[in-house]
Amino acid sequence: MPRDVRILGEADVRAALDMASCIDAVQEAFVAYSTGGAELPSVIHLDVPEARGEVHVKAGHIHGAPYYAVKAASGFYALDPPAIDGLVVVFDARDGSPAAFLLENGFITDLRTGAAGGVAARLLAPERVETVAVIGTGLQARYQLDALAAVRPGFAHVRVWGRNHDHATHCVDELLARPSLPEGCRYAVASTVEDAVRGADVVITCTASREPLVRAEWLRAGAHVTALGSDGPGKQELDIGVFARADVLAVDSRAQCAQIGELHHALDAEIVLSPDDVAELGEIAVGLAPGRASEDQLTVCDLTGVGVQDVAAANLVMERAGDAGETIAL
Repeated sequence: MPRDVRILGEADVRAALDMASCIDAVQEAFVAYSTGGAELPSVIHLDVPEARGEVHVKAGHIHGAPYYAVKAASGFYALDPPAIDGLVVVFDARDGSPAAFLLENGFITDLRTGAAGGVAARLLAPERVETVAVIGTGLQARYQLDALAAVRPGFAHVRVWGRNHDHATHCVDELLARPSLPEGCRYAVASTVEDAVRGADVVITCTASREPLVRAEWLRAGAHVTALGSDGPGKQELDIGVFARADVLAVDSRAQCAQIGELHHALDAEIVLSPDDVAELGEIAVGLAPGRASEDQLTVCDLTGVGVQDVAAANLVMERAGDAGETIAL
């Protein structure tokens, strides 16, 4: 039976999404996931080692949403700059028919990953954020700060660390011109991870590191840490001592983080005895688990990225896209 399918390009998707709305949509998606209101199959990981390529396939459905989605996102890191790409296929939740192809070049992954950090900061960061440490110089260094500015808009100092000093300098130059960030905020390149982290109110790690970068003794009482680089079992950004010291431990998906996130290192070392000892962001959002209870607590959130985030963003695109793109008959 012939059917019409929308094709939306990256410009169409960008025009339909903004960070503040995506943070709200992703928080609702986390709540649905944590309270049994969503379907989320396991992630498919495909490596292309000769090109240092990583491909992740994620899917999900939020009960009652008009569309479900399947996303393939890739990063090929042998190139400089790395080649990041993606495609989201949107299906009608009434009959399973294809509704749209979102040729978004990885933008949905970038924005919804930033938005997840925004949810974590909204629920767990101290109310007053003055200084931010960003460990990593890729796109998430930008998107995580965009999201933080949406929920904690008053920060005045950002310290950026990267293995490549030139990349860190370029990142700072771009942040200075980014209109979503607080006016008058000062940015600096940190010479070491420790220099970036000490005294920071919020620490964001967004690297592909396979060894710990952030140590517990560098973190001030009352800080919040969002770690999002570990999306595979060999990756690690936080020393397990960070988990031992944390007052509140949160994850996007308990099951997924126990397998591929920072959490699995803490479980292996028996710093955390069971995945049940950590809270999901969706549980914190609806009061099923405690979040930050005082300004001197150290809070840590492990983000691995879950398919419901892509579903939430895709539904937002379909709601807002209007007549954008083109329609083809299949």
